[in-house]
Amino acid sequence: MRLNSLATRLFATAAAWTIVVLPLAGYLIYSLYRNDVNLSFDLRLKNLLDAIAVDSMNTNGDEPVFPQNLYEPLFEVPNSGWYWQIRPVNGAAGRTMVSPSLVSNLLPSPYEKKFPSDETGTRWSNVPGPNGVTIRTLEVIDAPGHDPTKTQYSVIVAGPYDWLDAQSRAFQYKLMLALALVGTGLLAATWLQVRFGLLPLRRIERGLSSVRSGEAERLEGQLPAEIEPLQTELNALIDSNQEIIERARTQVGNLAHALKTPLAVITNEAREDNSQFGSKVAEQAQLMRDQVTHYLDRARIAARAGAIGRVTPVEETSEPVVRALERINREKGMAITMDVHPEAKFQGEKQDLEEMLGNLLDNACKWGRSSVRLTGRVSSPVDSKVRGKRLLLSVEDDGPGLTDEQRARIGKRGVRLDESMPGSGLGLSIVSDLAASYRGSLRLERSSAGGLKAILDLPAA
Repeated sequence: MRLNSLATRLFATAAAWTIVVLPLAGYLIYSLYRNDVNLSFDLRLKNLLDAIAVDSMNTNGDEPVFPQNLYEPLFEVPNSGWYWQIRPVNGAAGRTMVSPSLVSNLLPSPYEKKFPSDETGTRWSNVPGPNGVTIRTLEVIDAPGHDPTKTQYSVIVAGPYDWLDAQSRAFQYKLMLALALVGTGLLAATWLQVRFGLLPLRRIERGLSSVRSGEAERLEGQLPAEIEPLQTELNALIDSNQEIIERARTQVGNLAHALKTPLAVITNEAREDNSQFGSKVAEQAQLMRDQVTHYLDRARIAARAGAIGRVTPVEETSEPVVRALERINREKGMAITMDVHPEAKFQGEKQDLEEMLGNLLDNACKWGRSSVRLTGRVSSPVDSKVRGKRLLLSVEDDGPGLTDEQRARIGKRGVRLDESMPGSGLGLSIVSDLAASYRGSLRLERSSAGGLKAILDLPAA
């Protein structure tokens, strides 16, 4: 997925939502669990305190009795963290009783330390235990037989506070692991959903590529209901493009016929007149005919260049042109070599490629001494704004070559550097116009063989 793609945007949005929501949900669940564990722990301490207070103070004597039911086996284990203690408050005389787990230790009284009590008269506190571990204590003040006139006793029950932390940490670890697995699963599912959901766009892309490369004429295949209108509109656009091109070709043909016939009549009539005026008219009529042909060709090229699906193999098109020029220049002993990649294809009309190569090769044969070289390669564009691969065709000769100033002038329409050579001076101009109509270019450089090197940069199929 590329950074600026729809898939990346959809996945990033879902991933951001998952990354934000899951930790918040985890924190909320952990907080609720922690509160529930605390409430359960405090409720257990409260139940133990009530049971021990009732069991020990429910007597008619002046002193409490040892509880008959210890309710918690850990009260018997030394330094287990679970303790109970009964002793008189404020240093009054009376019997002191402790759980076996306290051994010889005593718990501090929250009542004597002025801790406030809740609405039920109990006092809560977190204090260090006998073994240095924090314990949570719960205390109630009562008297034997629940008689306020008798000696007041402090009844304390304590439990290990680190047990709460251990329970919370264990749950936190399990929760984090579960949420991590859920998050990973959600991200994987989102990725698959995005890839699967955008598959129809890939099919559209491949279909358009097939149309553009000439393998298909329309976008075919069944697409989802949301994408089907796009397919319909694209097919309508392709049909409209073809109709416009056909109309343009027809109009250009009609215009060519309408202009060439009167010009031919004028030329013939002027040639029959042997006067200076007749010669001048014939000369200008021929010039008009050349200009009309040139601009009609440009209009025809522009119409063809806009066509979709025109693909021309370079090697197959170049071979007949090369062989014909070799036969024409046989007496000169001109050797034309080809080094064109077999898979190189031009995104355009065959006759346009023939005209460009024919002009460049013919020009090279005129000026070259003994050899001309044609090469063709497909490469990626240097400019990031240019989409698709490029077809680079170069024609080199071993002739005298041109200076920088001459190379700058030679591309202009009708400019000829040597009038002794046959031609109208329109060859390179036509090639440049053709290349430009396909969003390409023609540039002239010095050949490694010493002559001229013409490089065509065209769209590759």
